Amino acid sequence: MSIGWSNDPVERSGLPVLRFMNVEKEYPLGDGRVRALDGLTLDIPRGSFTAIVGRSGSGKSTLLQLAAGIDRPTAGEVFVEGQPLSRLPDDALTRLRRKRVGIVYQFFHLLPTLDVRENVALPLLLEGVPERDALARADALLAQVELSPRARARPHMLSGGEMQRAAVARALAHAPALVLADEPTGNLDTRSAARVVELLATLARQHRATLVLVTHSPEAAAAAERVVTLSDGRVADDRPVARGTGA
Repeated sequence: MSIGWSNDPVERSGLPVLRFMNVEKEYPLGDGRVRALDGLTLDIPRGSFTAIVGRSGSGKSTLLQLAAGIDRPTAGEVFVEGQPLSRLPDDALTRLRRKRVGIVYQFFHLLPTLDVRENVALPLLLEGVPERDALARADALLAQVELSPRARARPHMLSGGEMQRAAVARALAHAPALVLADEPTGNLDTRSAARVVELLATLARQHRATLVLVTHSPEAAAAAERVVTLSDGRVADDRPVARGTGA
Protein backbone atom coordinates (compact mmCIF):
# COMPACT_ATOMS: atom_id res chain seq x y z
CA MET A 1 0.00 0.00 0.00
CA SER A 2 1.54 3.31 -1.04
CA ILE A 3 -0.10 6.63 -0.27
CA GLY A 4 1.47 9.89 -1.37
CA TRP A 5 1.51 12.73 1.12
CA SER A 6 1.60 16.44 0.41
CA ASN A 7 4.97 18.18 0.51
CA ASP A 8 3.40 21.63 0.19
CA PRO A 9 5.74 23.93 2.18
CA VAL A 10 2.78 26.02 3.32
CA GLU A 11 1.24 22.98 5.00
CA ARG A 12 4.56 22.08 6.64
CA SER A 13 5.39 25.59 7.89
CA GLY A 14 4.94 26.95 11.41
CA LEU A 15 4.66 25.07 14.66
CA PRO A 16 4.18 21.31 14.72
CA VAL A 17 0.56 20.28 15.14
CA LEU A 18 1.67 17.96 17.95
CA ARG A 19 4.74 18.36 20.16
CA PHE A 20 6.00 16.38 23.16
CA MET A 21 8.70 18.09 25.22
CA ASN A 22 10.49 15.95 27.83
CA VAL A 23 7.24 14.17 28.65
CA GLU A 24 7.09 11.66 31.48
CA LYS A 25 4.03 9.67 32.47
CA GLU A 26 3.85 7.39 35.48
CA TYR A 27 1.03 5.17 36.73
CA PRO A 28 0.61 3.51 40.12
CA LEU A 29 1.30 -0.22 40.12
CA GLY A 30 0.89 -2.10 43.36
CA ASP A 31 3.10 -0.43 45.97
CA GLY A 32 5.19 1.35 43.34
CA ARG A 33 4.86 3.15 40.03
CA VAL A 34 5.51 2.27 36.40
CA ARG A 35 6.85 4.81 33.93
CA ALA A 36 5.05 4.61 30.57
CA LEU A 37 6.85 7.58 28.98
CA ASP A 38 10.36 8.56 29.99
CA GLY A 39 11.46 12.01 28.82
CA LEU A 40 9.78 11.70 25.42
CA THR A 41 10.49 14.52 22.96
CA LEU A 42 8.80 14.36 19.56
CA ASP A 43 7.45 16.75 16.92
CA ILE A 44 4.68 15.85 14.46
CA PRO A 45 4.68 18.33 11.53
CA ARG A 46 1.50 19.75 10.06
CA GLY A 47 0.10 17.71 7.22
CA SER A 48 2.19 14.62 7.94
CA PHE A 49 1.33 10.94 8.40
CA THR A 50 3.33 9.35 11.23
CA ALA A 51 3.08 5.76 12.43
CA ILE A 52 4.01 5.00 16.05
CA VAL A 53 5.18 1.42 16.59
CA GLY A 54 6.74 -0.62 19.38
CA ARG A 55 6.15 -3.60 21.60
CA SER A 56 3.26 -3.77 24.06
CA GLY A 57 4.12 -1.55 27.02
CA SER A 58 6.42 0.72 25.01
CA GLY A 59 4.20 3.76 25.59
CA LYS A 60 2.27 3.96 22.31
CA SER A 61 -1.26 4.18 23.71
CA THR A 62 -0.12 6.50 26.50
CA LEU A 63 1.27 8.84 23.84
CA LEU A 64 -2.13 9.01 22.13
CA GLN A 65 -3.99 9.49 25.42
CA LEU A 66 -1.79 12.48 26.21
CA ALA A 67 -2.04 13.85 22.66
CA ALA A 68 -5.83 13.77 22.92
CA GLY A 69 -5.83 15.47 26.32
CA ILE A 70 -7.58 12.43 27.81
CA ASP A 71 -4.74 12.08 30.31
CA ARG A 72 -2.08 14.50 31.59
CA PRO A 73 1.70 14.03 31.82
CA THR A 74 3.48 13.56 35.11
CA ALA A 75 6.19 15.93 33.87
CA GLY A 76 7.00 17.79 30.66
CA GLU A 77 4.48 19.29 28.27
CA VAL A 78 2.28 18.26 25.34
CA PHE A 79 1.31 20.93 22.80
CA VAL A 80 -1.46 20.77 20.21
CA GLU A 81 -1.19 23.60 17.66
CA GLY A 82 1.07 25.41 20.10
CA GLN A 83 -1.39 25.14 22.99
CA PRO A 84 0.11 23.59 26.19
CA LEU A 85 -2.46 21.02 27.25
CA SER A 86 -1.46 20.83 30.92
CA ARG A 87 -2.62 24.42 31.41
CA LEU A 88 -6.14 23.75 30.13
CA PRO A 89 -9.00 22.87 32.49
CA ASP A 90 -11.02 19.77 31.72
CA ASP A 91 -13.82 21.63 29.93
CA ALA A 92 -11.31 23.35 27.65
CA LEU A 93 -9.70 19.98 26.84
CA THR A 94 -13.15 18.63 25.93
CA ARG A 95 -13.69 21.58 23.57
CA LEU A 96 -10.25 21.02 22.04
CA ARG A 97 -11.09 17.39 21.26
CA ARG A 98 -14.45 18.33 19.79
CA LYS A 99 -13.01 21.05 17.55
CA ARG A 100 -9.41 20.15 16.69
CA VAL A 101 -8.84 16.44 17.33
CA GLY A 102 -10.40 13.38 15.72
CA ILE A 103 -9.94 9.93 17.28
CA VAL A 104 -10.34 6.48 15.73
CA TYR A 105 -10.32 3.60 18.21
CA GLN A 106 -9.73 -0.11 17.79
CA PHE A 107 -13.23 -0.96 19.04
CA PHE A 108 -15.16 1.59 16.89
CA HIS A 109 -17.22 3.15 19.75
CA LEU A 110 -20.25 3.80 17.56
CA LEU A 111 -23.39 4.51 19.56
CA PRO A 112 -25.75 1.54 19.13
CA THR A 113 -28.94 3.63 19.43
CA LEU A 114 -27.98 5.84 16.46
CA ASP A 115 -27.78 4.87 12.82
CA VAL A 116 -24.52 5.26 10.89
CA ARG A 117 -25.45 8.69 9.50
CA GLU A 118 -26.35 9.99 12.96
CA ASN A 119 -23.12 8.61 14.44
CA VAL A 120 -21.04 10.48 11.87
CA ALA A 121 -23.02 13.70 12.37
CA LEU A 122 -22.84 13.53 16.18
CA PRO A 123 -19.59 15.56 16.68
CA LEU A 124 -21.12 18.41 14.68
CA LEU A 125 -24.44 18.26 16.50
CA LEU A 126 -22.60 18.44 19.83
CA GLU A 127 -20.99 21.65 18.62
CA GLY A 128 -24.33 23.18 17.76
CA VAL A 129 -24.15 22.79 13.98
CA PRO A 130 -27.69 22.83 12.54
CA GLU A 131 -28.99 19.30 12.01
CA ARG A 132 -29.49 19.78 8.28
CA ASP A 133 -25.87 20.88 7.80
CA ALA A 134 -24.50 18.15 10.09
CA LEU A 135 -26.36 15.42 8.23
CA ALA A 136 -25.28 16.81 4.86
CA ARG A 137 -21.66 16.66 6.02
CA ALA A 138 -22.21 13.10 7.25
CA ASP A 139 -23.68 12.12 3.89
CA ALA A 140 -20.66 13.52 2.05
CA LEU A 141 -18.22 11.65 4.28
CA LEU A 142 -20.16 8.40 4.06
CA ALA A 143 -19.97 8.66 0.28
CA GLN A 144 -16.20 9.05 0.56
CA VAL A 145 -15.87 5.91 2.70
CA GLU A 146 -18.31 4.05 0.43
CA LEU A 147 -20.99 3.59 3.07
CA SER A 148 -23.88 5.58 1.60
CA PRO A 149 -26.06 2.46 1.19
CA ARG A 150 -25.56 1.70 4.91
CA ALA A 151 -26.31 5.22 6.18
CA ARG A 152 -29.57 4.25 7.91
CA ALA A 153 -28.25 0.97 9.34
CA ARG A 154 -27.51 0.54 13.05
CA PRO A 155 -23.92 -0.36 13.97
CA HIS A 156 -24.79 -3.98 14.87
CA MET A 157 -25.84 -4.51 11.24
CA LEU A 158 -22.37 -3.63 9.90
CA SER A 159 -19.25 -5.73 9.40
CA GLY A 160 -16.12 -4.82 11.37
CA GLY A 161 -14.61 -3.11 8.34
CA GLU A 162 -17.79 -1.11 7.75
CA MET A 163 -17.93 -0.01 11.39
CA GLN A 164 -14.34 1.18 11.24
CA ARG A 165 -14.96 3.09 8.01
CA ALA A 166 -17.91 4.78 9.73
CA ALA A 167 -15.62 5.62 12.66
CA VAL A 168 -13.12 7.17 10.24
CA ALA A 169 -15.87 9.34 8.75
CA ARG A 170 -16.99 10.39 12.24
CA ALA A 171 -13.42 11.33 13.23
CA LEU A 172 -13.20 13.69 10.24
CA ALA A 173 -16.69 15.17 10.54
CA HIS A 174 -15.58 18.31 12.39
CA ALA A 175 -12.53 18.90 10.14
CA PRO A 176 -9.93 18.32 12.88
CA ALA A 177 -6.34 19.49 12.57
CA LEU A 178 -5.10 16.28 14.20
CA VAL A 179 -6.40 12.72 13.72
CA LEU A 180 -5.26 10.07 16.22
CA ALA A 181 -5.81 6.42 15.29
CA ASP A 182 -5.23 3.81 18.02
CA GLU A 183 -4.82 0.33 16.49
CA PRO A 184 -7.67 0.95 14.02
CA THR A 185 -7.01 -2.35 12.20
CA GLY A 186 -6.59 -4.52 15.29
CA ASN A 187 -9.98 -6.24 14.92
CA LEU A 188 -10.05 -6.50 11.14
CA ASP A 189 -9.05 -9.08 8.58
CA THR A 190 -6.12 -8.28 6.29
CA ARG A 191 -8.21 -6.99 3.40
CA SER A 192 -10.46 -4.79 5.55
CA ALA A 193 -7.43 -3.49 7.46
CA ALA A 194 -5.68 -2.39 4.27
CA ARG A 195 -8.82 -0.67 3.05
CA VAL A 196 -9.37 1.19 6.34
CA VAL A 197 -5.76 2.45 6.50
CA GLU A 198 -5.85 3.61 2.90
CA LEU A 199 -9.16 5.42 3.40
CA LEU A 200 -7.98 6.97 6.66
CA ALA A 201 -4.77 8.25 5.08
CA THR A 202 -6.43 9.46 1.88
CA LEU A 203 -9.22 11.31 3.68
CA ALA A 204 -6.87 12.87 6.23
CA ARG A 205 -4.74 14.14 3.36
CA GLN A 206 -7.75 15.49 1.45
CA HIS A 207 -9.02 17.26 4.57
CA ARG A 208 -5.52 18.60 5.38
CA ALA A 209 -5.40 16.82 8.72
CA THR A 210 -2.26 15.54 10.43
CA LEU A 211 -2.47 11.79 11.03
CA VAL A 212 -0.83 9.84 13.87
CA LEU A 213 -1.36 6.08 13.70
CA VAL A 214 -0.47 3.73 16.56
CA THR A 215 -0.18 0.19 15.24
CA HIS A 216 1.34 -3.25 15.71
CA SER A 217 0.87 -3.93 12.01
CA PRO A 218 3.94 -3.59 9.74
CA GLU A 219 1.60 -3.28 6.75
CA ALA A 220 -0.30 -0.37 8.31
CA ALA A 221 2.94 1.35 9.37
CA ALA A 222 4.29 1.01 5.83
CA ALA A 223 1.49 3.29 4.60
CA ALA A 224 2.92 6.20 6.63
CA GLU A 225 5.62 8.60 5.49
CA ARG A 226 7.47 8.32 8.82
CA VAL A 227 7.75 5.56 11.42
CA VAL A 228 8.66 6.33 15.04
CA THR A 229 9.56 3.33 17.19
CA LEU A 230 9.09 3.56 20.95
CA SER A 231 10.91 1.44 23.50
CA ASP A 232 10.54 1.82 27.27
CA GLY A 233 8.79 5.16 26.83
CA ARG A 234 11.48 6.72 24.64
CA VAL A 235 12.05 7.19 20.92
CA ALA A 236 14.29 4.30 19.88
CA ASP A 237 14.13 4.97 16.14
CA ASP A 238 12.70 7.67 13.89
CA ARG A 239 12.95 7.33 10.13
CA PRO A 240 11.12 8.08 6.90
CA VAL A 241 9.42 5.23 5.06
CA ALA A 242 11.32 4.27 1.92
CA ARG A 243 9.29 4.47 -1.25
CA GLY A 244 10.06 2.57 -4.43
CA THR A 245 10.76 4.75 -7.43
CA GLY A 246 9.49 2.21 -9.94
CA ALA A 247 11.12 1.03 -13.11
